[in-house]
Amino acid sequence: MPEGPELHLASHFVNEACRELVFGGCVEKSPVSRNPEVPFESSAYHIAALARGKELRLTLSPLPGAQPPRGPLALVFRFGMTGSFQLVPSDALPPHAHLRFYTAPPGPRLALCFVDIRRFGHWDLGGKWQPGRGPCVLLEYEQFRENVLRNLADKAFDRPICEALLDQRFFNGIGNYLRAEILYRLRIPPFEKARTVLEALQQRRPSPELTLSQKIRAKLQNPDLLELCHSVPKEVVQLGGKGYGPESTEEDFAAFQAWLQCYGTPGMSSLRDRQGRTIWFQGDPGPLAPKGGKSRKKKSKGAQRGPEDQVENPPPPNKAPSRTRRARRGLPEQTAAQQPEGTSLQWDPEAPRVPEKGKRRRQPATSGRRRPQKIKADTPSLEPEETSAS
Repeated sequence: MPEGPELHLASHFVNEACRELVFGGCVEKSPVSRNPEVPFESSAYHIAALARGKELRLTLSPLPGAQPPRGPLALVFRFGMTGSFQLVPSDALPPHAHLRFYTAPPGPRLALCFVDIRRFGHWDLGGKWQPGRGPCVLLEYEQFRENVLRNLADKAFDRPICEALLDQRFFNGIGNYLRAEILYRLRIPPFEKARTVLEALQQRRPSPELTLSQKIRAKLQNPDLLELCHSVPKEVVQLGGKGYGPESTEEDFAAFQAWLQCYGTPGMSSLRDRQGRTIWFQGDPGPLAPKGGKSRKKKSKGAQRGPEDQVENPPPPNKAPSRTRRARRGLPEQTAAQQPEGTSLQWDPEAPRVPEKGKRRRQPATSGRRRPQKIKADTPSLEPEETSAS
């Protein structure tokens, strides 16, 4: 799922790929998309992108003398689970290209496409960032830090720190893999109370006797949680490529996987938080860990994927046995990716939530044979299934 770094890498891609291109004509929306039409037409215009947290603004700017005369138009994108931008020949559009911007003649006709396999992505007209989102952890670090420390009385910080880190009102750009990496580096239990972790930072003041270079060195050697919320996403951006997303090439994904220290790596444990999202960690989960939650350790190879790790690139349909036949053979059930619910910024709106399991009424047996017990699937693997663009 694209997080803050992936949105910033996408903005870099658009700006680099479209720097010398002139676009023209109407903006084309796929008929299956439920997003709004884009009422823009110009004989010649440029496209530029800017990312902020988990949003990306695309600005269409008509060139002087372009017809019909009109002003610029801006759109703000949220990528959902599988959103990305691709620049392709106009006669080779990728599947799920739900918004298309075509280049003007002369020259080969190209199309900049917003591609979204699962259609959870969204765009809004007008160019305004979504209300309620906090400052960007990458581009607005000082404002981000002040916003968190000023609002520690908010009930969001009564929750475990792993859940608070997904609250986009305060941690705009942080998602599932980033929260695991940040907490792991500081050895903070994921289910420690958020306020307990963050209140200590209000008292953190560098000694006035230190020189500026000494203060900088101390900060680099001993970063706190909010500083890592800024520096860890920067590391992903510096890796280049597409980051952790549906368009990652094998080379990009290999570099990203080598960078990971905690998320989905062998030897790490995992639990589901209250929203059904898997948090990876090492050691004690903390005092607010869900009661009855069973911690699982990541196996080195051969583990099945879980809902959180399948959603970016769902595997192609296979001819696996049906649920009933799998149960008879004693095979593990296959899990399906869950649909996201709601759009509250408190719970990372692009993230899928796993609903609670309801009780299912058992049918009376007719054959007299006992139904075999179902075997739970292993913990999810991070190994890529399909990393090329689709």
